[in-house]
This record gives sequence, C-alpha cells and structure tokens, in this order.
Amino acid sequence: MLHPGLYEQVVNNALTRELAKIPMNRKEVAPIDRAEASRVFAHYLVNVLQRGLDNVLDNGGDISTQINLINQIIELIQKATEETDFSEMEVDGRAEQLLALLRETDPRLAVGKTAADVERPETSIAQSSLFTGAVHEPQMFTELKKEIVSADRIDMLVSFIKWSGLRLIMDELREFTQNGGELRVITTSYMGATDVKAVEELRRLLNTQVKVSYNTKATRLHAKAYIFYRNTGFTTAYVGSSNLSNAALTSGLEWNTKVAKRDLPETIDKITATFEYYWNDREFEYYDEGQREHLIRALKAEKYFDSNSSESFTLDINPYSYQQEILDKLEAERTVRGLVRNLIVAATGTGKTVVSALDYRRFCRQNPGKPCRLLFVAHREEILKQSLYTFRAVLKDANFGDLFVGNYKPEIINNLFISIQTFNSQDFTRKTTPDFYDYIIVDEFHHAAAPTYQKLLDYYKPHILLGLTATPERMDGKSILSYFNNRIAVEIRLPEAIDRKLLCPFQYFGVTDTVDLNNLKWTAGGYQKTELEQVYVSSGDVANHRADHIITALLKYVTDIDEVKGLGFCVTVDHAKFMCSYFNEHNIPSMYLTGLSSDEERAGAKQRLVEGKVRFIFVVDIYNEGVDIPEVNTVLFLRPTESLTIFLQQLGRGLRLAEDKECLTVLDFIGQANKKYNFEDKFAALLSNTTSSVSHEIKEGFVSAPKGCYIQLEKMAAKYILDNIRASYGSTAGLEARVKSFKEDSGLELTLKNFLDYYHLDPRTIYKFSSFSRICARADAIKDFSEPQEDILTKAYARLAVCDSRRWISFLLGILPRLDSMDVSTLSKVEKRMMQMFYVTVWGRAVEDWNSKEVRTNLQALSNSTVLLKELMELLRYRLDQIDFIDEPVDLGFDCPLDLHCTYTRDQLLVALDFMKPATVREGVKWLPDKKLDVFFVTLNKADKDYSPTTLYNDYSISESLFHWQSQSTTAENSSTGQRYIHHKERDSKVLLFVREFKSDRVTSCAGAYTYLGTANYVTHEGSRPMNITWRLDRPIPAKFLKKTNKLVIG
Repeated sequence: MLHPGLYEQVVNNALTRELAKIPMNRKEVAPIDRAEASRVFAHYLVNVLQRGLDNVLDNGGDISTQINLINQIIELIQKATEETDFSEMEVDGRAEQLLALLRETDPRLAVGKTAADVERPETSIAQSSLFTGAVHEPQMFTELKKEIVSADRIDMLVSFIKWSGLRLIMDELREFTQNGGELRVITTSYMGATDVKAVEELRRLLNTQVKVSYNTKATRLHAKAYIFYRNTGFTTAYVGSSNLSNAALTSGLEWNTKVAKRDLPETIDKITATFEYYWNDREFEYYDEGQREHLIRALKAEKYFDSNSSESFTLDINPYSYQQEILDKLEAERTVRGLVRNLIVAATGTGKTVVSALDYRRFCRQNPGKPCRLLFVAHREEILKQSLYTFRAVLKDANFGDLFVGNYKPEIINNLFISIQTFNSQDFTRKTTPDFYDYIIVDEFHHAAAPTYQKLLDYYKPHILLGLTATPERMDGKSILSYFNNRIAVEIRLPEAIDRKLLCPFQYFGVTDTVDLNNLKWTAGGYQKTELEQVYVSSGDVANHRADHIITALLKYVTDIDEVKGLGFCVTVDHAKFMCSYFNEHNIPSMYLTGLSSDEERAGAKQRLVEGKVRFIFVVDIYNEGVDIPEVNTVLFLRPTESLTIFLQQLGRGLRLAEDKECLTVLDFIGQANKKYNFEDKFAALLSNTTSSVSHEIKEGFVSAPKGCYIQLEKMAAKYILDNIRASYGSTAGLEARVKSFKEDSGLELTLKNFLDYYHLDPRTIYKFSSFSRICARADAIKDFSEPQEDILTKAYARLAVCDSRRWISFLLGILPRLDSMDVSTLSKVEKRMMQMFYVTVWGRAVEDWNSKEVRTNLQALSNSTVLLKELMELLRYRLDQIDFIDEPVDLGFDCPLDLHCTYTRDQLLVALDFMKPATVREGVKWLPDKKLDVFFVTLNKADKDYSPTTLYNDYSISESLFHWQSQSTTAENSSTGQRYIHHKERDSKVLLFVREFKSDRVTSCAGAYTYLGTANYVTHEGSRPMNITWRLDRPIPAKFLKKTNKLVIG
C-alpha cells in the first residue's frame, strides 16, 4: 500500500505494478542520476540483503547459510565485473569480525598486553549514533577519551576551550601525541570565553598545532566537532553542541551526533573537507609561544567589547573572498584595459572603505620606495574619521594620515583625509601640483557631478582615481560614469554583504497588488509617472482600496506596528502626500519628504522616526540623504521600479545594521505589469551564487536566498512574475518584442552589446534560441538575410559566448576579417593551434589539411556570411570587454595557446594540446604521452542537481592553492597510472587541471566548458581504487572561481 507523500524509492517490480494503477498527475517518477546511481542502488540492496539474510534465519538456516548467500552474490559481482579482487572479498566461513590490530613494535606488547586489551569506545565505530546526555548512555567525555587513544590523527573544532573541560581528556591527549599521533585544534576568542591556560597546555603537547581566529564578528564560528581519523578506515566524528568545557562534556543538555565513516561516508567527507578549508583559511592564525599576549588582549577585548583597542593596528587584515574578488577586478581593469579611473558601487555599510584601503595597501606594495601619497575626499567629518581609522587598521600604522576638516588641521598633507568643503575653502589646488597625489579616493562619488567637485577632478592627475558610491544614478539625470570611461569597475552584491553580516538580513514578501498596470503606456523604458499617479492617487475608490490593501498587508506581515520604523517609496510627491495622509487617517503616524524638503525637515523626520513618534516616512527622491536611517526595519515598495540600480539603492536604505534590529521586512506590491517590465533582474540580484533561473527559484521557494533571508511571493504575485518572465526573455517572441522597442526604451543604437548591457542579459540567453541577427530580422530591425552557415554558426555562438581568453579573442578579431585571403602556412605554431580551436568550435572536428576542399569551402562560406560574421565579431568584442581577471600563459614546454584561468570547451583545449580526436575522449583524464601531460577534466557537481552530498566532496578546492581530487574507481596507488600521478615530478610529466561546475551549461544545456587552473603538483594521497589525491596548484585560484571550486566558502 503506497501512502501519499515524498519518496526517494528505487522502483522495483512490485512498485511498478502499484504505480500502473495511479494516474500520471498523482505521481512523479524520475530517472536515477548516473552520478548517484551506485550509492542509490547500494542503499537499496542493503535493505534487500538484510531482509534476505533475516529470511534465511527465519526458515531454519544459520549463520553459515547466510555466509553462503553473501558469497554467491559476491561471486556474481566478480563474474559481471571480471575483477579478481572481488573474489578476495568472500566472507570466511568462521564468521568472525576483526576488532583490533597492534603494530609489531607496540609498547603494550612488551608488558604482556594483547590486542584484546585495547580500549575502544562503548558505541560502535561502524555505526552512527546520537548522544543526548541521557542517563543510560555513555558520558560524552568518557567516549572522547576512548576515541582519542584509539585514533591515528585528531582534529578538533570548537568556539572556545575551557581548562575545566580540557583537563578531563588531557592525559589521553598527552599519551596520544607522545606516541606520534597528530593533533590539530581550531578555536576562537569568541566572547572572551577561552582560557589562555587551556590553549597554552595544548600548544605544549608534541605533534600539536593550534589555530585561533581573533576576528569573531566576521568568523562567527559556532560549530563544534571532534574528528578521530583511523588508518583502518573506521574514522568517527562527533558533531553537535558541546564546546570543550566541563559543563558541555559532562552535565549540560547537549546533543551530539557521532558520525561513522562506515555508514555515512559522505557526511564524514564533508566534515573533513570543511575542517581542512577552515585550517587553510587565513582567518585562523597559528598559535605559538609568542602569541600569548596577543590572545590575552583579544580575549579581554571580546569580554569588554573594546572595539577601538590598539589591537586593531596589530592584526593582519586580509580580504575576505568577496573583497578579494573586487580587488582582482580592479587590478584587471588597470592591467587588462589600462583604466586607472575606477568606480566601486555598493550599498552603504558594505565595506567600500575597507576595500579601498586594501587596494591602496596593494598600490603601496607595488610601488616600494615611492611616496604613494593619498588624498581621501568626503563631504562629512564622520565619514573622514571612520575612513582614517579603517586605513590605519589595514595598514597597521596608528600614525598614518591626517584629518583636514572642521577643527582638525594637518601638520603634513602627504596622506590627507579632507572634506570637499575644506578643499574648496582652502583653495587647495593652488597649494599642490597636479601630480602631487598618487592615489585619490572620492567617497559618495555621486556628488562629483556637483560644481564643488569639478575643480578637484579636473585639476589632479593621480596614478589611480577610485570612486565610491551607493547611488550611481542621480535624480538630476547627470551621469557620473563619464569620469570612468562609462564603466562601473565592480559592484558589491547585496547577498554577499548580507552573508558576511555587513548588512542585516531581509524578509521579502511579494504582495499581490490590487491594480492592473498592464494597459498603462510604456515609453522610454518605463511607465509614465503621471499615469501611475492617476492610478495610485486620483482614481477615487481604486486608490483608496489599494491604500487600504497596503495597510492590511502591513498589519499581516509585521510583528508589531508600534515597533515599525518604515520607509515607503512612492512615484510622485502627490503619491507620497496621499499615502502619508491615508496612513495618518488610519492611526499610523506618518510623514513625507521630497527633494524640496529642507535639511532641518529631513533631520527632524529622521529623529521622529528613530524615536518612534512616526511609523513611516514616505519618500520620492531616494537620494535624499536625510532618509539614510540605519534603524529602518520596514520598507514598502509602492510603485514599480524599472531601474535595477534604483531598486537596490532603495532596498539598501533598509539593510543598515542597527542595535536590536533583527531583520528588514520588505513588502513589494506586485500587480500585472507590462510585459517589458523586468522582474527577473530584481530577483536575480537578491540571490546568492545561484546557477538556476529565477523561474526555477520561484518554483522551489527561493532556496538561494542569502543566509538568514526569506523570500515569499503570494500566489497571484508569483503568477504575474512567472508570466512576465516567460513573455520577456523566456522565448524568441519575447526577445523579438524587446528588439522592436529597444531604441525607444533605451535611446541607444541597436547593437548586440547595447542590447545585452541594457537588459542585463547573458548572451547565452539569446543563443539558446537563435542568433541575434535572426531575432533582429524577425523583428524587422534589420533586413532579412539568407546565409548558408547560419545553423552551424548559431550553435557556435553559444560555445563562444563563454570564451574569455584575451589572446585567442584578439587573434580571432585579427584573422576573421581576412579569412578569404588567409594562408595558414604563414601562421606561427601557436596561431595554427588557435585556428584549430576556432575550427573545432564551429565545425566540430579538427583540421588535418588546411588546403582541403572542405576546409577552404567552410572558411570561404563564413567569410561571405557578412551578417553573421559581423555578429561573431561583435560577440567576441563583447566577451573581450567582459574579462575581469588577469590571464597569463602556462609553460608546458611548447607554444600552447591555453592561458591560465580562461574558459575552454573540451574540444578547444584538446586540439590546443595537439590531440586531434577530442570526440573520442570520454573519461575524466587524458594522458598525452608525447607531451608528457596528464589532462584532468573535473566536474565539481557530478549529479544533475545543485547539491548532492554523494559526489560533492570528491573533487573540490581546499584553499586557493590546494585541490582535492578523486581518481577513477579502478586506479590503484600501486598501478602504473597511480605511480605516474605520485611521481610525476621525478618522471618530468605535468598535471593540468581543468574544472567546471556542472556537466551541462545551465543556460544553453550544451556541454559545460572548463576553467583552466593551470599545473598542479602532487602533495599526498589517501586510499586506493579510488585514490584521493591532494594537489598543490602552481598559481592560486582567483576569488571569483574559488566560490565555485570550494562549496564551503562563505563570502
């Protein structure tokens, strides 16, 4: 009898018969994922086998009958696989278990003890179990003692260590380490709870390493884990709530799960991989005898919340992963494009100043012996003080820089933090030369379009100009991008800042609106404000009904209306007045502000909101700095926001951290919208590192929302959004409609680049349907055309849409316009390889003879395809413009066109290595004996779903330089292949690592392309058939790739 509900059940014959009686709409059956099939079938067989063995006993058999049955199954497997090893796995007829084995030189043998005297945990080391502190179960600390003395290696991860807890197991740890066991401990200075004595005692143990995190506000390590590695394969781990304290180990109401590798191998793999990642994270610092005072100061600072202690100027401040990604992009802008005026866009409070300080520190290191004079310009004294403190902390120099603002006067002006008002009143340009400052930072750069900033920007000629802003779009229409070659160098995404707790989490509710905007006029990329105002304000009962609906939704979703400190974003001044009046009439005290409000009105409104005298301020001009109020805990979106940038700026107003502020409540009123309204961008910007479409996220309940955040759409709101997405980018017809109205919406010329940039599209979104030229022709934006290579080229565009090699793209841009006259024999060796890469991309096979009729005909046909060739050139130029990392050649002993950290398809990279039959490669490794190269093709997510614990921890990066890789299941450590991996250096062969996240491209469904991580060197390995090898990369993995190669990275 099948019960309604969820299953993950292998369909057997009995189930097939039952399912046949059930209609299709009542059941969901899916194929078993190939990557997970072995594990799924093995679990299924365990149940079948156990039932079978029980049945043997029930029918009068004994244990020998069970052994016969098991051996018959093993014999069957041996015949099917033709692997002789399986015959060695037959169970011995004596029906015994091996429980312990001693080394020949074990000291216990010398005093007459035997293996039977070895202490072992009371709970099984082959089966997982749960400790809850119940009276009938072993105490946690007694089990830990027995685990310690029976382990070969131990890792411990705890928030804090108390001497009262450590001394309970200290004798066992001392014996363990004296006998050669290795111990690693990670802890923190969290809450000042750790005892210095405990850490010191651990440090003194032999074969012991301790690491401490002192930056607990960012690290927020609350995990507790004790991992006992055994070379026998019976590794165990305790994961739960117990820190290393007496109360936690003996009497507290603590829950701890004991995980055994034998029955939960994937869980152990994740535990060990996570520990290894933490151990290699720079956040955790080695503790040695010179660190005692450092730890004492850090613990005191935690205990007494001394946030401004001098300790800040002695700690090494290293960039987090997301900050390193920003620094990498800035460096790429300067190195790849030669652009030294760079703009960083990020919400207030996301650490722009820290990034600028880290970038300045790098600039100083790149220019040793030079003055590296800094000018930091802002418009408020408070910002300048905070920024100076940040720079001193990052540079570890308590004397760096001087303030020049208000009553502060500098003694020297070499590194100056100055207000724009002081700069102008002091006529500063007359006191310095244009090249005096090497590095200039302008905070809140959106003010730069004002006349007060013009003199500064026009006068100085620094090596680097860095602009910081949360609001690149100004309400007065003046663009600040012209100062930065019309480019935003980098944006700090809100999800990353929330994950790092730089901003507070949000709970977003998409509320179904009562009005239909579908028939409102859409011009120049948006609704007409006057028409929206007509609906929201002047439509009598409709407007009142909507306002009443807004209050009803507000009362439904907020915890307590009296605790609300809210902002409501309106479309016009009259709309703000109307909402303010309606809320006041319904006993929700409110105010409104506009661009015309005085500074006094703004300050007064802010104070009244913070003090709880009003619940809401309704605003129109979001750039109004009077509404930059950290205490805001509720935001109402009362109008559609066409600009993604403005939407994020509005949301950012409520994401500032404030005391007693748990999260931001967001109510977004979503009605039927014009099909050109872009919902997809808005939700994509709120999600963390998702590879799924917004439509998929909506259906799955937004599983990729940032940590601590929640996104919920009411039923009709979700339907409106899904319908809109399907009608806009989810079909050829939707793209054609966008093309038709592009010039009117954007005011720009219709080009591939402009189209992609304006609508924030990935080119693959187009190429999964058609070529851009064909879509334009169907939309009557260009003349119709007929070119013979169209089908072939359209498929090639999708493969070239991920191309990011500067060298290869530049070569193609040079060669494609002269294909008809190109003489391959005149090309260099590396250029010939690049031509092979192009040919295999377009026509699917490598060229044996460049003078063959077929090859010449194909190249000539492409040369004559003027429309499609023009699009190909546009696509390549677009991809060149998108490159945000610094590539470099890799020395392989010949002219290889593959560059570090660039992305290539399997066929492209193989022909670049002179292997001309790429389609024959099916396995994950290709040995090229003539080049002495092992080429590894690594797919990180082997299963089709985003998260599969079965395979996720086979291949992953441990740190930016270490990579864990699992060989094929048949590779033994003593085989010729295994020995080649281990001894590749002595044998003068190289290992190349190519990595992709998924087997298939998530947009086009084509085979996924690989990112080239360069050459790797053997470090160590565990196991055999398969081998788990740790490789050290010759070049570190950039931060932008690290969050893909290491699924454990948190920000």
